[in-house]
Amino acid sequence: MSVPSKTLALGSMLIASLWLSPAVALDEQQKKEMGEFIREYLVENPEVMLEVQAALEAKQQAARVSMAGQAVAANHDAIFSSKTDVVLGNPDGDVTIVEFFDYNCGYCKQALGDMEEILASDPNVRFVLKELPILGPESIAAHRVANAVRLIAPERYPEFHRMMLGATGMATEDSAIEIATSLGISDADIRKSMEEQPNDALVREAYQLATNIGVTGTPTYVVGNEALFGAVGRAAIEEKVANVRACGQSTC
Repeated sequence: MSVPSKTLALGSMLIASLWLSPAVALDEQQKKEMGEFIREYLVENPEVMLEVQAALEAKQQAARVSMAGQAVAANHDAIFSSKTDVVLGNPDGDVTIVEFFDYNCGYCKQALGDMEEILASDPNVRFVLKELPILGPESIAAHRVANAVRLIAPERYPEFHRMMLGATGMATEDSAIEIATSLGISDADIRKSMEEQPNDALVREAYQLATNIGVTGTPTYVVGNEALFGAVGRAAIEEKVANVRACGQSTC
């Protein structure tokens, strides 16, 4: 829909007056005329508001990504080289993918296939699993069991992880112990480890790291110098991996 010529002419005159006299404040009549022009224009062209909203969201996302990139650099070792994180794939891989996840995160469950496909197709990827139980007490309890599995039988953790994310229903302490015992890990050993070596400090560290990076949900990935928020899909992750190989950064 085009803007009426009268409205357009009025707007042009008002804008021209601002350009010619930038130091002069609008008087009340000019303010009224400008307000009426803007209102009429927006009513007749409401799609402009969608464009403005899209531009705002893009600007906010760019700022978030930029801040996350700075935080990734500042927390590099904690993100990529923590001794308490489980590493899948090639431990000496040339590119590392870090995933923050919660066993009760539906999107993490959906994204399990992305991880599996990346690991199956790329023998030079190092995939770091970073536990971030943010979805309530049941998640925290399930991740306590996961920590016990990591300590007691680290060789079983990858299969435990896949079974946990592949399971239906809520992840709880009981469901996690059931999966762990199905893998041959003693119920008594799990409960003893949970009591003697709780992962409370590790969870606090994960929360602080996530806060530093700007993580507000799971999954969140870190590849190279960039954080990818949400279940972005295999293609988006592999694009970042290819860029790191090509130019040393997630975006070339």
